[in-house]
Amino acid sequence: MESSRVDQQDKYRSYMYGDGEKNTKWRSGAPPNYDVVNKLFEEGRTKIWPAGSWEERVQNLLKTYEMEIAHKANPEDFKSIDPKKFTFVQNGKEPLTTKDIANMGGIYNVDLQSSLPEEFQIYKAAEETAESSEKIFTTTFPRGFAIEVLEVYSGPPVIAYKFRHWSYMEGPFKGYAPTGELVQFFGIAIFTVDEQMRVVKVEFYYDPAELIGGLTKGAKIENYGGNDAVISRCPILTNTVL
Repeated sequence: MESSRVDQQDKYRSYMYGDGEKNTKWRSGAPPNYDVVNKLFEEGRTKIWPAGSWEERVQNLLKTYEMEIAHKANPEDFKSIDPKKFTFVQNGKEPLTTKDIANMGGIYNVDLQSSLPEEFQIYKAAEETAESSEKIFTTTFPRGFAIEVLEVYSGPPVIAYKFRHWSYMEGPFKGYAPTGELVQFFGIAIFTVDEQMRVVKVEFYYDPAELIGGLTKGAKIENYGGNDAVISRCPILTNTVL
């Protein structure tokens, strides 16, 4: 969920450029670039880990993992992940393979699975595709969605850590007007890695409602999706910054 693009080497993510990536198939046809979200990250992070520290290594692995699973089209091109053994678990649900993630419409839809009844879901993962979900979040977060590691609790082969994901809501989301406010959520994750430091299992524990709640503070856009959408400006029911 962290991205923006331009074409140059990235300082936080491996396996994007170089001879080893010449035959990599990218979902958009070219490697992503994270210049804009890197700027957001550097301006908004709460931790600056020393170069070479274990915390920095875990943070860069997290960023590389997210880049590969979101942007590389073929699992065989993954290098931070062992695609043959990899499983993904969100909040204790059934483990998913890379094929399962693709069948569900990509990592955005997996990350935002909800146990709420459908009528109460604002973001309905089952109705979104990889393309539609990416469009939604790149519109809502034009500067990308930055992530940082706050603490690392254990080392390999089982790496447990706390993370923070954040951005500013500068575009609409599912019929809600942008507020310009900071939107963030926190969670715990576990990477199980092999001897090559490739992720073979990832577990994420967080509350998706923490994110969705931050995206639904703005005014409701009436006739959302139509050509004549207007903003509801009720000063009592909304706290938008327009």
